[in-house]
Amino acid sequence: MSQKPKSPSRIDFPGIADDQATVMDRQTERVQPPKMYRVVLLNDDYTPMEFVVMVIQEYFHKDQESATRIMLQVHLEGKGVCGVYTKDVAATKVEQVVDRSREAGHPLQCTMEEA
Repeated sequence: MSQKPKSPSRIDFPGIADDQATVMDRQTERVQPPKMYRVVLLNDDYTPMEFVVMVIQEYFHKDQESATRIMLQVHLEGKGVCGVYTKDVAATKVEQVVDRSREAGHPLQCTMEEA
């Protein structure tokens, strides 16, 4: 008694008759990249420029020159983008900046907007 060789695409399921088995084709699922958000500092007339530069360096890991450029953009244009992050990271950075500003007694505003 020789057994019939199984074809490579055939899968046997114990306890299930051949006419009851259904094999579904594998569907590829495309995963979309996460939405990105810009973290933005808003200008005010009270927060010292040095404090803004320090915040940008500390929380956004910018060098002195980049931090100063962003601070001047905030000062001259009313707002400046500090970085682009995923939603959770952006929200955390906004919260950290606002908390640090309040601790220092400054009204600096930080927001996030979809990129």
